[in-house]
Amino acid sequence: MKYLIVGLGNPGDEYRSTRHNIGFMILDALAEASNISFSTARYGEVAQGRIKNKQIVLLKPSTFMNLSGNAVRYWKEQENIPAENILIVVDDLSLPVGAIRLKGRGSDAGHNGLKHIAQMLGTEAYPRLRFGIGNDFPRGAQIDFVLSNFGADDAAIVRERIPVAVDAIREFVLAGLGNAMCKYNNK
Repeated sequence: MKYLIVGLGNPGDEYRSTRHNIGFMILDALAEASNISFSTARYGEVAQGRIKNKQIVLLKPSTFMNLSGNAVRYWKEQENIPAENILIVVDDLSLPVGAIRLKGRGSDAGHNGLKHIAQMLGTEAYPRLRFGIGNDFPRGAQIDFVLSNFGADDAAIVRERIPVAVDAIREFVLAGLGNAMCKYNNK
């Protein structure tokens, strides 16, 4: 079985540590823990390896957040991976910093990356791991907030919680979405 794990974010050094790039940060941690490295490929940075007997393809799209669906669709088709074996790792404003929620389907909740993925795949029925980035911003400042770096307190929480997100991804690959949801959604 093969799995496509996609971390959403924006390419470029200016975005590297922003809240919107938590998907990239989590995939970097997963690649390091799996002793694999990313290389430049079509539509993004790709790393391939294994989690026990399961093959994984990690993808950090280079298409910018709002066009993430192009990269997801290409690698889904390139690697012949069914939608249920795709996990999108994404930032979530509605969750407290560091909170993790796995879901098997759902709306884009206003997230442009998820919206484009649903358009390109023709379905909202794909698993996702939502990682909370908080929502402590004044009205009308959402874009500035998601494109800002984590403050010191939030950064400490994120550093502590990224390994938990990596464990949740491993659980998804090895034991399935249901088990991963039971084990990590309230952790």
